[in-house]
Amino acid sequence: MRFCISKRPTALPLLLCLLGSASAALAQEDPATTPSKVLVINREYTRPGKGGALHEKTESAYIAAAKAGKAPFHYIAATSMSGPDRALFLVGYPSFTAWENVNKMMDAMPSTGAALDKAMVPDGDLLSETDTSVWIRDDEQGFNSKLVPGTRYLELSVYRIKPGHDAEWSEVVKLVKAGYMKAVPEASWTVYGQYYGTYGSAYLVITPLKSVAELDQHLIGGKAFADALGKDGLKKLDELVASCVSEEQQNLFRISPRMSIPPLALINAEPDFWQPKSAAPKKAAAKPAQ
Repeated sequence: MRFCISKRPTALPLLLCLLGSASAALAQEDPATTPSKVLVINREYTRPGKGGALHEKTESAYIAAAKAGKAPFHYIAATSMSGPDRALFLVGYPSFTAWENVNKMMDAMPSTGAALDKAMVPDGDLLSETDTSVWIRDDEQGFNSKLVPGTRYLELSVYRIKPGHDAEWSEVVKLVKAGYMKAVPEASWTVYGQYYGTYGSAYLVITPLKSVAELDQHLIGGKAFADALGKDGLKKLDELVASCVSEEQQNLFRISPRMSIPPLALINAEPDFWQPKSAAPKKAAAKPAQ
């Protein structure tokens, strides 16, 4: 369900894939149903004409090197369907300690690290820019926060907050949650606050979609939300947003199993999606007897 902070509905929850860690989950959190506490996002912007199958090929070589060297990490890749051509690599951890533990394991595997560095060279030739950001799950802003199996697409939204206006943003969240509780109580979302790698104060929301067709239902849900708030509620919401949000952006991504190293739990849950079997070669037709 989309997160409405203006007349145009915008996004919110988080997907199954963000489990992505080799380490144990935090106490009292079920990793099968709870989005990861720490989310690391690596972005790779491809040069014109260098994305698509070319990028998939170089990423496949990196994945092969990681598997051969028994690298202790997992991630989910998603490629852009809007905005600049880019791929996101999403890595979830239950804590910063878990992230550090994975890094320590990699430090103890120099041959694997060297193989991965070598595999990255052709990939770098396709890229115009890369960056990494770190986000922390914000439970106060979540609503029915849970993981969604069968996700194939992601709608990502980023809201940048003006300095000194966090209180107004908190009011925005309260108003939105109240509206959805009344109009679309089955809605579900997870919010992440920026921690490293981005300027200023920002919040990231990720909507998992089983199909793009779900966006049609989100439009209907957005209207129900607007009706629930009413004219005065929408006016208040717009005023709050104008006072505290300096920038907002939404984009659509498609999950790429061929560019991902999913955790075993995901593979076991959907083997046909994460590890599709190659079609068997066709046998040549027998020649008729002469």
